[in-house]
Amino acid sequence: VQLQASGGGLVQSGGSLRLSCAASGIIFGTKDMAWYRQAPGKEREWVATITSSGRPNYADSVKGRFTISRDNAKNTGYLQMNSLKPEDTAVYYCKVIRYWGKGTQVTVSS
Repeated sequence: VQLQASGGGLVQSGGSLRLSCAASGIIFGTKDMAWYRQAPGKEREWVATITSSGRPNYADSVKGRFTISRDNAKNTGYLQMNSLKPEDTAVYYCKVIRYWGKGTQVTVSS
């Protein structure tokens, strides 16, 4: 199983980024997918989950700003991040079952 996260980068406060998580070696469409993030010096925290049927759930800190989605035909999940804040700066990871992607860095400048 491989999960490849991409789409991170440097953006100004208020900007947007779209992260992708491409899955291989797994029947992606039958599994829930989640995004987590880890800021420097902090614990990894849950950001959002989308069930196999497409139902999303969000951490309070990102609710209303982030949107999780998936395209099962492409074995890919997404995290659309709008109205980014400096406190969103972190390495973002995708997770399916017990498998983690390598992470993609998101940096939001003030």
